[in-house]
Amino acid sequence: MKVFLWSLSFGTVLSASTAATPTTTAGSADAFTTNININVQQLWDFFVGPVETATTNTTVSATPVPTSELIPPPPLHYSPFPSGAQVPLTQKNESWKFPSGFWWGVASAAYQIEGAAADEGRGPSVWDVFTHNAAATETLFNDTGDVGDNQYYLYKQDIARIAALGVPYYSFSISWSRILPFGKGPVNELALQHYEDLIDTCIEYGVQPVVTLFHWDTPLFLQNSYGGWLSPNIVEDFVAYSKIVYSRYGNKVPHWFTVNEPIEFCGEYPFPSGYFTPTTIPSEQQRFYCGHHALLAHAESYHLFKSLGLNGTLSFKNNGGYKIPLTNSSEDAVATQRAWDFNEGWFANPVYINGDYPPYLKTYLDTIPLTFNESQKALINGTADLFAHDAYTSSYYMAPDTGIDACTSNSSHSLFPGCFNSTNVNADGWLIGAAADPLASWLHIATDWVPTFLKYIQDTWPSKGGIAVSEFGFAEPYEYQKTLLSDIRTDTRRTLYYKQYMEAILIAISEGVNVVGCLAWSIMDNLEWSSGKFFPLLSL
Repeated sequence: MKVFLWSLSFGTVLSASTAATPTTTAGSADAFTTNININVQQLWDFFVGPVETATTNTTVSATPVPTSELIPPPPLHYSPFPSGAQVPLTQKNESWKFPSGFWWGVASAAYQIEGAAADEGRGPSVWDVFTHNAAATETLFNDTGDVGDNQYYLYKQDIARIAALGVPYYSFSISWSRILPFGKGPVNELALQHYEDLIDTCIEYGVQPVVTLFHWDTPLFLQNSYGGWLSPNIVEDFVAYSKIVYSRYGNKVPHWFTVNEPIEFCGEYPFPSGYFTPTTIPSEQQRFYCGHHALLAHAESYHLFKSLGLNGTLSFKNNGGYKIPLTNSSEDAVATQRAWDFNEGWFANPVYINGDYPPYLKTYLDTIPLTFNESQKALINGTADLFAHDAYTSSYYMAPDTGIDACTSNSSHSLFPGCFNSTNVNADGWLIGAAADPLASWLHIATDWVPTFLKYIQDTWPSKGGIAVSEFGFAEPYEYQKTLLSDIRTDTRRTLYYKQYMEAILIAISEGVNVVGCLAWSIMDNLEWSSGKFFPLLSL
């Protein structure tokens, strides 16, 4: 195996265990650094520790899928009553089908399913540290992504089964620290060959690959070198990584996403202390610095993609649910708009409207200050070929109990700077929809709101390429406690969710919303980040 080496300059995070050479005599401990040469294995040993490995550690060839395992659901029943005598929108209408060119499939993400964490030259990511170190962990049950579903070696089996199910698209992410173990510098050819074969296997089986460049697994080396997404340095490194991937796989992939849910991965900041290089950026501002650099990295990557003359579409994956004012009060209306501005609008306004932040968010960011200059606005504006959105559920929004003004004028307020609150029950106490597993307490069957939500996206952030629901899914309650196969196969509430969601997309299309595709999350059980391994289950 090739040994990757890199010279790393650490601050006080390593000063206690290495012979430090002071670069200044200012008297502050922060002024002392040490330069060391480190290889990938040493990076694992120092920051992560022992890594579990699977018994299967070579690529497994696909085996045929027995037709006895492929049991389709019964056809939908249409009432025999004549049109007009039925409940609205349920009458049989042969024209109600997805339009030609509508693409649909299933999704996954590298860290959540691949396993083979330290195999074949992969460098650690921040999530390897999160899940391995007790003081830094955010996962339940002490789960890690070391083995996961071992998809790194079983991908041929998985793709054969996706094809056998008749699913035409498979969305997955590439591990940045597999391609570039340090996030930059030496390129891991074994990783490039792996993903090339993954893509080629998809094509061989008639499954179109959909690729996300970054799904939360920031290379650890970049995080400890300069703070990861907190630093503008990430932009250049992300674009360099993008170029390697685009140049290698290019037109084999019809749909690309640069980053997945920046609202969420930026929301992980500030990282737990003691495991990552310290930063002077105040904790409450860190997610916005991350978002600022994520927008610039996305935009630069988009322009690179176009300069290479590639044929596919490229966007980023936004996320969030429809936002409903809890009451008809003006305070709740303002709180709801603030929620849009601090969530979807945070990334959608710059890309789809004018290259800049939405009003309520901008008012706050101007105080930091964290702003785009005119050339940056021009760079960002229009850098998406469609509007990709991970849309699982909806919620009600309301003003803080103390009022919005009292919140915005008090930086120590628990809801500052967004100054909005949310709930899953309406003003009369009715739940917005049937609840998912308690470990996914945020998730409900709120599909009634999907057509309105999609129409809102189209009206607010119009995209020339339409809207793709890039993730949607449901956690069947207590499914991980089931032991009988007959019980496991019966996921009634999830089935209802998917049926109603697809009907809702059809309703939106019938009302003139240009929905071009959808991807179900997920194809298999996986490490659900802070919820732990296979808890809750959102897989099909």
